[in-house]
Amino acid sequence: FWMFRAWPRAITGGCLPLQRRGTGHRAMAASADGGRQAPGAWASLPVSLEELCLGHTLPVGQTFRWVETREGAFTGVIGSRAYEMEQMEDSVRYRVVARGGGAEGASTASDESRSDPSIEDAEVLREYFQLRLKLADFVEHWSGRDERFRAIKGYYPGARLLRQDPVECLFSFVCSSNNNIARIHGMVNTLCRLYGTELRRPSEGLGQGEDEKLGEKLYTFPTLEQLSQCTEEALRANGFGYRAKFITGSVSALNAMPGGGENWLLSLRDVPYKEASAALTELPGVGPKVAACVCLFSLDKFEAIPVDTHVWRLVKEHYKPELQEKKSLTPKLMDLAERALIDRFARTPGGRTTCSSCPSSPSSRSGCRRSCRPRPRGRRRRRR
Repeated sequence: FWMFRAWPRAITGGCLPLQRRGTGHRAMAASADGGRQAPGAWASLPVSLEELCLGHTLPVGQTFRWVETREGAFTGVIGSRAYEMEQMEDSVRYRVVARGGGAEGASTASDESRSDPSIEDAEVLREYFQLRLKLADFVEHWSGRDERFRAIKGYYPGARLLRQDPVECLFSFVCSSNNNIARIHGMVNTLCRLYGTELRRPSEGLGQGEDEKLGEKLYTFPTLEQLSQCTEEALRANGFGYRAKFITGSVSALNAMPGGGENWLLSLRDVPYKEASAALTELPGVGPKVAACVCLFSLDKFEAIPVDTHVWRLVKEHYKPELQEKKSLTPKLMDLAERALIDRFARTPGGRTTCSSCPSSPSSRSGCRRSCRPRPRGRRRRRR
């Protein structure tokens, strides 16, 4: 659905389709002999730009824990690990710059990965970016279903859906109500600073001065137990406004779930999309759009499409012109828009029902121009 919002700007905004870069830069491997990775050492994910572009995936409004620290490089937190990642021409290099005392890994962590943190560090990234799914197969399918997608696909290579922790995703999007990406970032970071756990930076391995370059302290997203400490008054005093009551109300509702709120949220991965969405909307501050975001970005519901006014406008213009006279976006019309896009893009390789995901925010359009676009040859690139 982000792709649909991005189309008009991408066509007119001067973004260039993907071209193959030269071979001037190479990602750094963890170690030449395949041994254990030193603290703070760079490692490499062997994934092409077409399969993962950081600038089209991280700063686009599906997560709010990543900051672009320099051109094409991002620092953010996944679980109890803080990563620095950098886009290379034929891979993505990364390193863990801070971690918690019991940094959890991917749910499929092997015995070998538990004995070698560097293996688990890579598994966490593969699960987070869902690298088991081949994006090229989806793009080929969508191109065959829609000529508009076929025209725009080269402008946003490597845009992937993330698989996030449901607790973090839920409360991040509760903060998103009537908000913009910059303010949501601020609120999420405030929650982490006030109630999360500070991550430890390695005592060696970052290099002289690099610790300072990474900026402020890094924190985990708070657990439900930690969020139970917050009060509506404290949140309002820190700028959350009316969202404060939704956060504390949802915490209370989740804590009352049999087996605990975290397990309840994870269990929604195993039920149909509409059932999961309906369950989420029982929580304070969760409407159809927030529920769709949580389903899409953390609960494996690839058919979920958060319909906002931009998506609604594009659906009316290009897929459901008979709805042009409809002005107010009601839950019923959200369902119609979602259904229209699912019908257009239909089943994908592997039997999944899903729609495309791609950036729409100003930061993501900047990412198209900077993070993932090859540098022009023979002339200096203009700074924007």
